[in-house]
Amino acid sequence: MAVLPEKLTFLLGGARSGKSAHAEQRITQFPAPWTYIATAQAYDEEMRERISIHQSRRGDGWRTLDAPLDLVAALDSVADGEPVLIDCLTLWLTNHMLAEHDVEAESARLVDVLSRPRGPWFVVANEVGLGIVPDNALARRFRDAAGRLNQRVAAAADEVLFMVAGLPMKVK
Repeated sequence: MAVLPEKLTFLLGGARSGKSAHAEQRITQFPAPWTYIATAQAYDEEMRERISIHQSRRGDGWRTLDAPLDLVAALDSVADGEPVLIDCLTLWLTNHMLAEHDVEAESARLVDVLSRPRGPWFVVANEVGLGIVPDNALARRFRDAAGRLNQRVAAAADEVLFMVAGLPMKVK
């Protein structure tokens, strides 16, 4: 059995930039099984539809773990060497903020685990700092927390890609 690389790849981009599809394409270059760790929660019909679209792209060979809050436990449950795709950190952060958790502590805990991948791991997140300054305190707090988290994950990553219109640009 081939030994798979222990490597963290971080994919950033705006909405509909092709982050998830590119991450799915990259991970399937490794032998199955692939673990998809989903952070979304379906609070409304529109979100249920988005989740369904993501699920329909994945066929045999995938197993899905729902981890809207405890990504560390989900990562700990994955076998060494197994390819992992986390989609997405932005929703994970949102879930923690809405639950009024200590975002800095949760982020530090997650980055600690991500800095030691046990196989080819791919992490997807939205770049939220390219727009205007939000007009309310909660949105600014979210934007700032997302920016800090993205910086920490990018620093820990072996490879960072920025997605624009379905095209990956290598940042690191």
